[in-house]
Amino acid sequence: MSDIIQLLPDAIANQIAAGEVVQRPSSALKELLENAVDAGATDIQVLVKEAGKMLIQVIDNGKGMSITDARMCFERHATSKIRRSEDLFAIRTFGFRGEAMASIAAVAQVELKTRAKGEELGTLICIEGSEVKKQEPVVCPEGTSIAVKNLFFNVPARRNFLKSNPVEMKHIVDEFQRVALANPEVNFSLVHNDMELFKLSAGKLSQRIVGIFGKNYQSQLVACEEETPHVTIKGYVGKPENAKKSRGEQYFFVNNRYIKSNYLNHAVSNAFEGLMAPDQHPFYVLFLAIDPSHIDINVHPTKTEIKFDDERTIYSVVRAGVKQALGAHNVVPTLDFSLDVNFTENWKNDQTRKDEVSRENSYKTYSSPTIKKQDTTGWERLFEGEKSSDIRETAINEAGDDSSELLTFSSRANEEEVESAIAPDPVKPVFHEGERNAGATFQVELNYIVAQLGTGLLLIDQQASHERILYERYIKQLKNTGGASQQCLFPQSLSLSLADYTLAMDLHEELNSLGFVIEEFGKNTLLIKGVPADVQINNEKALFEGLLEQFKHFKSELSLDNKENLARSLAKKSSIKKGIKLKSQEMETLVGQLFACQNPNYGLSGNKTFVKLDLSKIRSFFEK
Repeated sequence: MSDIIQLLPDAIANQIAAGEVVQRPSSALKELLENAVDAGATDIQVLVKEAGKMLIQVIDNGKGMSITDARMCFERHATSKIRRSEDLFAIRTFGFRGEAMASIAAVAQVELKTRAKGEELGTLICIEGSEVKKQEPVVCPEGTSIAVKNLFFNVPARRNFLKSNPVEMKHIVDEFQRVALANPEVNFSLVHNDMELFKLSAGKLSQRIVGIFGKNYQSQLVACEEETPHVTIKGYVGKPENAKKSRGEQYFFVNNRYIKSNYLNHAVSNAFEGLMAPDQHPFYVLFLAIDPSHIDINVHPTKTEIKFDDERTIYSVVRAGVKQALGAHNVVPTLDFSLDVNFTENWKNDQTRKDEVSRENSYKTYSSPTIKKQDTTGWERLFEGEKSSDIRETAINEAGDDSSELLTFSSRANEEEVESAIAPDPVKPVFHEGERNAGATFQVELNYIVAQLGTGLLLIDQQASHERILYERYIKQLKNTGGASQQCLFPQSLSLSLADYTLAMDLHEELNSLGFVIEEFGKNTLLIKGVPADVQINNEKALFEGLLEQFKHFKSELSLDNKENLARSLAKKSSIKKGIKLKSQEMETLVGQLFACQNPNYGLSGNKTFVKLDLSKIRSFFEK
């Protein structure tokens, strides 16, 4: 029998490894950036074209490579980070597996220029699909420049799998931001299609956060620092009032390596318990420093998942550190009963506060007739079967000496001529689906609308109903001609993060169909010139920012296309909220529009929009 097992050629083995290491352009950028940081670079430039599909180039001023190292770095399992098995438990560098460069070279056209410090000439190497096409001396500056061109040129299925340019660019920006946050002492720049997106100068972590996410974050940063013998935590968390519906801006770094951990994320969220809504997520950038011997980062080729030998301790330290930071910066609200227990004169001299305390702590006292203790004939008569009216007269006569005034309220239930207080009106028509009899309409707790029907009552959730009405309206606008726009008297300029700006540009056509009129207005800035005509707003910028945030939240929670997601997001953002007082005509209009919808029964969250209470059901409440 002939042998059938044979060793795979290096080119095929590299392509197989590339399936895990290089999943999209951002994966290649991540590996190149981490290698540049490991090389001791203080200035790193990133050049990208067509969202990385055409070109990803990383230029650094690190220590460079010799001729032999330049050729060796493209071999499988070739690395300068480890030498023996014990080194796996003391890793402090980003790369160590020796697979990244070989995997990238297997699925792209790579051009490497490098010169070590002190050398007169550098080295140029060109590789296509793991095959070396050129190697020669070249004049170049100290450091390394790696250009990855035409990614997946020899793997058509993987190239067709790539998403649109805005989506791929968002992943590239995410990877760039993670490495930039982990290394604030390094200068970073990112250029896409000859447009500079980021230019970050070396500085403190707080300056790096503001440089990446914008000046709005400067006022919401809360320093977090906790040191224990096992782990040290440093970084910043955002204030609760700035929490968002999406999880995007949450970063954990262990020994400066970005990781994903739902367990540690729960620790931070637990520390914010009671300070924000359950469906909101806080901003944080936290760095954990721990002995490498207590963690295992060799879990996945992307190295974003690690294992701790004592996760519970890490969880407790993270939770305690964040809680202490919030308390130390007076972010946690204090209990205030309009009374300072140490300085009572503060509120006693303030008439407004004094009135508030009086209203909160005063209760109306109702006096009842007093029955003399020595005379219990009234109670004896009760058991003797005498009429309750005689008992009431006796009690009134006995309490005649009491100075309290007795108030007697009449009741229609005692009037013999009234047969039934809730008898249905025979002239009112029976309520059918889509029809409603005109009658009294009012609000309960500024939350529910009560409408009178011919056969009972209709209880309507005003927010859920309005969301359903707006959603179907916006879906129709997106599928048909579009909606009317209300021009802003003074156009508003809105500065966004790069990710949000890219998202807005990707949704430009859909936003225009809804009635938004936006234009590019410089770097990562939009000019809002019009909003949908039927949206009642006072702040165009807040509406647009909230719409993008809601869109990202639904994108992560639900599998919807852009049009349906956008319609749902705008309906959620611009609907009538609970606690809003409505006029009778507004309530009538809302009820009519609800039953004109294709699906009036349920809101966007699957909850009911209305409940019908029949007269038979009402009668059952009062019958034995």
